[in-house]
Amino acid sequence: MTRLSISGMSCAGCVSSVEGALQAVAGISTASVNFAEHTAVVEGDVPVQALIDAVRSAGYDAAELTNAADETEKEAVELAYYRSLLKKAAVAGVVGFPQFALGMAGLLPTFATSGGRLFWLAIGLLTLFVLVYSGGHFFSGAWRSATNHSANMDTLIALGTGTAWFYSMVIVANPTLVPSMAQHAYFEAAAIIIALINFGSALEMRARGKTSEAIKRLIGLQPRTARVVRNGVEQDIPIEEVGLGETLRVRPGECLAVDGIIIEGSSNVDESMLSGEPVPVVKRAGDEVAAGTINKTGSFLFQAKRIGKDTALSRIIEMVRTAQASKPAIGRMVDKVASVFVPSVLIITIVTFLGWINFGSGDQVTTFAIVTGMTVLIIACPCALGLATPISIMAGVGKAAEFGTLIRNGDALQQAGKLDTIILDKTGTVTEGRPSVTSVLALEPWTEEKLLQWGASVETGSEHPLAEAIVTAANEKQIGLLDVTQFSAIAGHGVAAGVENKTVLLGNRRLMSERGIDISALEPTAEKLTNQAQTPMFMAVDKKAAGIISVSDAIKADSAEAIRRMHDIGLKVVLLTGDNRVTAEAVARQVGIDEVIAEVLPQEKADKVAALQAKGKSVGMVGDGINDAPALARADVGFAIGTGTDVAIESADITLMRGSLLSVVDAIAISKATIRNIKQNLFGAFIYNALGIPIAAGVLYPIIGVLLNPMIAGGAMALSSVTVVTNANRLRFFKPGGS
Repeated sequence: MTRLSISGMSCAGCVSSVEGALQAVAGISTASVNFAEHTAVVEGDVPVQALIDAVRSAGYDAAELTNAADETEKEAVELAYYRSLLKKAAVAGVVGFPQFALGMAGLLPTFATSGGRLFWLAIGLLTLFVLVYSGGHFFSGAWRSATNHSANMDTLIALGTGTAWFYSMVIVANPTLVPSMAQHAYFEAAAIIIALINFGSALEMRARGKTSEAIKRLIGLQPRTARVVRNGVEQDIPIEEVGLGETLRVRPGECLAVDGIIIEGSSNVDESMLSGEPVPVVKRAGDEVAAGTINKTGSFLFQAKRIGKDTALSRIIEMVRTAQASKPAIGRMVDKVASVFVPSVLIITIVTFLGWINFGSGDQVTTFAIVTGMTVLIIACPCALGLATPISIMAGVGKAAEFGTLIRNGDALQQAGKLDTIILDKTGTVTEGRPSVTSVLALEPWTEEKLLQWGASVETGSEHPLAEAIVTAANEKQIGLLDVTQFSAIAGHGVAAGVENKTVLLGNRRLMSERGIDISALEPTAEKLTNQAQTPMFMAVDKKAAGIISVSDAIKADSAEAIRRMHDIGLKVVLLTGDNRVTAEAVARQVGIDEVIAEVLPQEKADKVAALQAKGKSVGMVGDGINDAPALARADVGFAIGTGTDVAIESADITLMRGSLLSVVDAIAISKATIRNIKQNLFGAFIYNALGIPIAAGVLYPIIGVLLNPMIAGGAMALSSVTVVTNANRLRFFKPGGS
């Protein structure tokens, strides 16, 4: 993936031009341009220079963004541009507003005298300076678009202000070309329009910067140096020089530079910016720590396991950036509208001009035709339309990141708010995912200790959480394990292995049934255990039942509350698990789940999701294991518990760093708030243009005898963009209920 900074874009129409240029490069799979951030994210195996050349051929400029230094440089360039816009707005205002004030007071000379015409000639030249200095970027942008056979916001502004200046100079040169009532100069309109649009663009830039504060905070978590221990000596080095396997020292109050595992010492570590959890986490030897987290109390040594772009923080930053640059379906629709908007406005302008010329009456018809045409050009700039979607996506994705929720793309953000059914995996999702042995029942001639010894021995080769619980129980009782041969895991059933030349089976009822094992003596106890939300694991040796090892996985403290909140927002909640039905239903009763689908093999989970979708349901899937990955990918929106496996996280649309089901509700709430915000922005932008263009064209003149002043049109256009960005920034203060 390549990330580019794009300069020269002025409106939503530019987005289509840049995306089209990038997608035309051979080898590109996807290209997404974010107008709000002025960046592009490109997928494909193509040299960066080829991408930059493609952007330049479309009339814009580009530079690759690869590290924090590039981001800092981009921010510095944008700050300089922001200041230049304010300066240009001030210069244009100094020229335009005094003209406007004096004109309103009737203190400006007429064109009737040579002195008056010389005065207006000087004003015209001064306004020309404003057009070149303060508005030159509009004219150069319009020219680039014209040479690339396209049109954008710059085209409209350049045509509008250029027409005003040219018409005024013609009047100054020869006032008798038009009737006396039409002998009016519009130099002040051209200058004030330039001033207002520049000022509005500056305010818009400043507000846009606030929407990306979440990313800036994440980037700010990356320290520039790290303290490594080399040959017994501690030394500070640039973070780029830290290698895999190196030992690093972290002192109280310091930020971790890379991901690793603690090898000496302990501490409380603040992981709030990664997980959204405010309470520091106790870390001891053997625990993993992540870059960007803050050591609160003790000092410890840890070994680097992931560095550079591989750290959890770097991956989070990349995921947030990619999501902010992506477009939901509603955004792609708006881009299509915007791509034809400017040409449509040009046609409306011509129709407006010709309409006044052909159907207007009176001495001022020519002036009215020019003024209305100019006003249509100015008021119709589609900045607000182009900003409506991406600015809200940036704010929404950033807000989600603050709550420890990482949204992979815009479609997931849009779709999450439409879900009506949530499927939950049990182990590690509803429950803690850290099962423990609660009871052991042995049949003669077995003893509980021997049963646990053999069970732990055969489970040593398994990575299943239940297996880990059995091995842990044996270790805690200091029971020595036996050698195992011919170990095999039976997906969804259990395990088989050889111990002391005997065949051992350990698993669920289905495994015992398929292998012809009589477990009738164990059934009453097993049923009692399952009714208590415990999972009985049957053990058989040489086809004879030996006993039960029962394992229980505690329900997460906030699962019941999360499911209650899911019900409050109208979601049907389904438990999907490979565990036996009685245990699954016992868990479901405790937390208030609506429906249970139990005893499902891993490969069948995606089929169960598809079956619900076939009934017309919009399905979200929440899971944390490798066996959940197909179902997460199949669901309309997949939610991966961030404490789970990388495979599950990569398969999901949304990653929940907190490991709490409350994050699912938060993500849905943020989705609904963001889409609502986008719709508000789009409504405002469309209504603005739907009302503004006819009024600018003079539709009210026959009714109340009023034409819209081009300066008011310029101010309204600038204000519309600022309004959209300000509305999007409201999402920065949004707090999901119950968080």
